[in-house]
Amino acid sequence: MKPPPFDYHRPASLGEALDALAEAGGHGKVLAGGQSLIPLLNMRLAAPGHLVDINRLTELDTIAADASGVRVGALARHAAVERSASAKAAQPLLAQALRLVAHPVIRNRGTVVGSLVHADPSAEMPAVLALLGGSVRLARRGAEREVAATDFFVGPLESALLPGELAVSAFFPALPGRSGTAFCEVARRHGDYAMAGVAAAVTLDEDFRIAAAKVACVSVGPVPVVVDVSQVCGTRPVASVDWDAVAGAVQDTIEPEDDIHATAEYRRHLTGVLVTRALREAAHDAAQDAARAAGEGQA
Repeated sequence: MKPPPFDYHRPASLGEALDALAEAGGHGKVLAGGQSLIPLLNMRLAAPGHLVDINRLTELDTIAADASGVRVGALARHAAVERSASAKAAQPLLAQALRLVAHPVIRNRGTVVGSLVHADPSAEMPAVLALLGGSVRLARRGAEREVAATDFFVGPLESALLPGELAVSAFFPALPGRSGTAFCEVARRHGDYAMAGVAAAVTLDEDFRIAAAKVACVSVGPVPVVVDVSQVCGTRPVASVDWDAVAGAVQDTIEPEDDIHATAEYRRHLTGVLVTRALREAAHDAAQDAARAAGEGQA
């Protein structure tokens, strides 16, 4: 299979890239990792008149982590973010989710920001951004805007990116102290898109009780489905939380659909199992973090 004809642009600076996109308007597509775009082109499911290759823009190949979170540039590859010690320290959920993205050879080329723009509701990165309340920075010629995750994912394979815009970075906020995270999923084969998946985050108070808990579910809606389960968990010690009851509350919230891979009911069942598993793992991590903090406070 061959892609339809297009004009190829290889800008040497961000300004040149934004100029090319502005001139292309709604007929332009950005090539970064290409792990989603190239197959779409070859199957002629996408037919842009202009392809803007940003791989020379080294200023977008960045990973910046501090106490507030992690900002990932548009050319930061999955593998680079997964291996980044500073990113893992600031936001462990990134590495937990990235190890489940496709296969290593895909992660060596694919980009985190590209995955977000692709906006596949079965993908891991959109769920992570949605759970953490992150954002994506979009640039166009002469302007820039930051779009929150709640507004960025519009529908299946549809983001808030407008014609002429380039997603230049994404921000994944850090969680407060005494927090833990986890990402669990079930796929037909390792590296496939998940039939169901759950990202979880749990924060404890100083008495090791649940202060906040929420999950983001993949493959059960047109966009990542975020459910705050703090009230269902209640302000209880971790050991006394009925995680199965919490999972049931999430199952009542989601509205999966049948497809060729699984029935809606099977996806609902899987999601419940994964909610229990992910929340338990996240709560365990939060308890360990809280214990470390308490030990440091007594030292």
